Amino acid sequence: MSAMDAHLLIVDDDERIRTLLRKFLMRHGFLVTAARDAAHARRILTGLDFDLIVLDVMMPGEDGLSLTLSLRETLKTPILLLTAKGETDNRIEGLEAGADDYLAKPFEPKELLLRINAILRRMPEARPEDTAPKVLSLGHNRYDLERGELWQGDELVRLTATEVQLMRIFAAQPGEPMSRTRLVEELGRDRGQAQERAVDVQITRLRRKIEVNPKQPQYLQTVRGAGYMLAPD
Repeated sequence: MSAMDAHLLIVDDDERIRTLLRKFLMRHGFLVTAARDAAHARRILTGLDFDLIVLDVMMPGEDGLSLTLSLRETLKTPILLLTAKGETDNRIEGLEAGADDYLAKPFEPKELLLRINAILRRMPEARPEDTAPKVLSLGHNRYDLERGELWQGDELVRLTATEVQLMRIFAAQPGEPMSRTRLVEELGRDRGQAQERAVDVQITRLRRKIEVNPKQPQYLQTVRGAGYMLAPD
């Protein structure tokens, strides 16, 4: 399996680390989705399949070891644990929980990349009929993450270049609110109120293509005080 085929889930409660890892791994060809904690990861995993999960151990609430044990009851997806604890006993505990590898913080991003690629190389190639579609359901629409395409039934919904970018940003982190400032940065625009208002306009246009009733959005929601959020079925 190559990076261009692999979809990774990053689970870490540190927003800075999540953002850095997502951008770094995307630059190396991976499709990356991020979750802020175990509960968020569980919601994402109900609708998407992944080729590998990069999971922080030390998180508030349910920690990475507990989540690994739970996921192993139903999932065979490879899991790479990240933690500040590097002692032998901790590594053994992680591997006994069902992890495939273990990397102690702080680490060099290149080492993480090498370990991810090593795990993916060990995975058997899935037959086409066994490969789960990486698609988000949005009511009467569906969004293909790999192709970056929005479909309504058998009809491809025409998106502008900015709408394509916005859908990729939201779909990479479903269920996570995105501030207008962050969306401006992700779109590669200069900061400022004018650009934030421009984002509002783009969201309004995108809702017309997604929602049954754009004035009462169900899938591209406004989160008061936090921004916008994609909420797939």
